[in-house]
Amino acid sequence: MLIDERLEVETPEGAMLSLSLAGPVPRALAYAIDLALRLVIYGALAAILAALGKAGMGLLLILAFVLEWFYPTLFEAFRHGQTPGKKAMGIVVVHANGSPLSFNGSLIRNLLRTADAFPLFYLLGFVCTLISPRYQRLGDMAANTLVIHVEETPAISEQSRGESQAPDWALNRDDQLALLAFHERHEQFSDARQQELAVLVYPELAPAQALQRLKAVSRYLVEGPA
Repeated sequence: MLIDERLEVETPEGAMLSLSLAGPVPRALAYAIDLALRLVIYGALAAILAALGKAGMGLLLILAFVLEWFYPTLFEAFRHGQTPGKKAMGIVVVHANGSPLSFNGSLIRNLLRTADAFPLFYLLGFVCTLISPRYQRLGDMAANTLVIHVEETPAISEQSRGESQAPDWALNRDDQLALLAFHERHEQFSDARQQELAVLVYPELAPAQALQRLKAVSRYLVEGPA
């Protein structure tokens, strides 16, 4: 159960995404890194505020509360689902449909860390990740989030990066949103998954040609003519 697994998720466009779920071990290591960073910050604040006596101690307690509760929430919400520890371990929090983590999702999953910590040392959360088929702790279940590995993607050549082509049909709002989502996230998918998406748009073309055309059209929408 400690071995990471893959999860197939169907997108609104009908394509299947393959997500590599992060098991308890990389998540625990990421938490340990974040905990060490928080302790360093707390120690630095304590040394600075010690000179203020009781007032400094009161301020330190307030800052410790803010640090404990908002450190993971703000990092996950505004740093693409990654705290420094998660970034170091190459994992990221996303919604269960594979979409980027929202602020509300991050807030909900982190508010329930108290329940996951019961009775000591996140024992309940650890047990939940072991028995959950998607390695979710209670906070993840409530927020409907997953922790996955960041997929490594090959570098794109400058020539390929610069190609763009105007769409050969009138784009409606849904088309534009779908193309923008593909442009932003296609590097996270394998070539096979990208070709599956491209064939949905250009069924008359071979998969490789359809992918090349779809990349050029999505790039045109974002960057304009090359």
